[in-house]
Amino acid sequence: MQLKHKIVALGVLPLLLAAAVICALVIVQNQRLGEQQVQLIEHAILSSKRAELKNYVAMAMSVIAPLHAGGRGDAQAQQQALAALAKISFGEDGYFFVYDAHGRNLMHPRQAELVGRDLWNMTDAHGLPAVQALLASASAGDGFQRYAWRKPSSGQETDKLAYVVMLEGWGWMLGTGLYLEDVEQATRQVRQEVADGIHATMVAIASVALIAVLLVCAAGLTLSVREHRLADSKLQALNQRILNLQEEERSRVSRELHDGISQLLVSIKFQFELAAHQLAAGASGGLDSLHQATERLGSAIGEIRRISHDLRPSLLDTLGLPAAIGQLAAEFEQRCALRVRYANRLADDAQLPDATAVALFRIVQEALTNIERHARAGTVHIDLEADGHAVQLQVGDDGIGFNPRKIEQMPGGIGLRNIRERVEHLGGRFSLSSSSGHTGMCVVLPLPVV
Repeated sequence: MQLKHKIVALGVLPLLLAAAVICALVIVQNQRLGEQQVQLIEHAILSSKRAELKNYVAMAMSVIAPLHAGGRGDAQAQQQALAALAKISFGEDGYFFVYDAHGRNLMHPRQAELVGRDLWNMTDAHGLPAVQALLASASAGDGFQRYAWRKPSSGQETDKLAYVVMLEGWGWMLGTGLYLEDVEQATRQVRQEVADGIHATMVAIASVALIAVLLVCAAGLTLSVREHRLADSKLQALNQRILNLQEEERSRVSRELHDGISQLLVSIKFQFELAAHQLAAGASGGLDSLHQATERLGSAIGEIRRISHDLRPSLLDTLGLPAAIGQLAAEFEQRCALRVRYANRLADDAQLPDATAVALFRIVQEALTNIERHARAGTVHIDLEADGHAVQLQVGDDGIGFNPRKIEQMPGGIGLRNIRERVEHLGGRFSLSSSSGHTGMCVVLPLPVV
């Protein structure tokens, strides 16, 4: 993934996850509150209907009370009571019904086909033996029973709440009921309102999330453009720095060739020409001039070897890193008149990758150059060791010290930056500490797993 895609993903994915969690919580909470509201509404309506049914039954009892309470238990009084109850109705589907203790229907004004039938084993749409349940409720004294029954006005089987009582002496069950379509309609309306509320909330959350995603994408795009520009500027600065380093290296080699080897070669040329004239003239100093020219030629060869060694030490290719650092330390000690303590703890058969060996050699070379120019030190120590996973290089001196932060931030101080960049390029660790009387540098580079 590109950087801008990672930035957008890191911004969008947590936002979408949070929106999804919020939506889930809203759905669960609204559904729970909706069910609580449904239960409250249903309980309130059923409570009202229970009171209404009790009033209806009390009214019916008052109508037949003279026949029932007067002690008349003959068939004529019972038939008069059934006739009186059949005439009482309320609303479109309000009526009374009467059953005996064995489940036989004695009176049903809206469903005459049921009169006289034994309905003890008849079940409703839910599998409930309705008449048995009604008789059980009446006998227990509760009186209320909910079941499904065919509604006369519509012909559809609908939930119904009935209230029944037992007529002592006659062995009758008298009752009436109210159909619960209004309860179902009210609960269905509440559930629909809850669903509409959830939908509206989801739309609002989705809109907010979409706006937030667009803002994140816009911010990510802006940041990506800014990072691209910053990266381009850094790349241009790095390219310019590489060019400057190349020019500085070319200038250094050019100066050394011009001021060193070129002057020696010109001097050797003059010395050979002088020897040739002296020998041609038979003078006595021709051989001496020839010997001096030969000695200067040896000096020129040594200078060429030194320049070649600075560019790429031959010992690094032939004998390895420890020998190359040893030679570098010896030349530094001889050139600067400083005491160098070099400790090589690498195993004799240790094989370092070429990039690691070159990097460590250049780091030592850069460190010694900085010590020579700035440290004013008397002793330098170099430690090289390795285990199975990494190679460690430590370079220290007893010089005047410096502030590492200020040095690395200085425009001209590229030595330490070069060391740090070499180490970071190879995936290693670089640490630097400095105070008056002690400066230490530690480099740890990983080794490939064999």
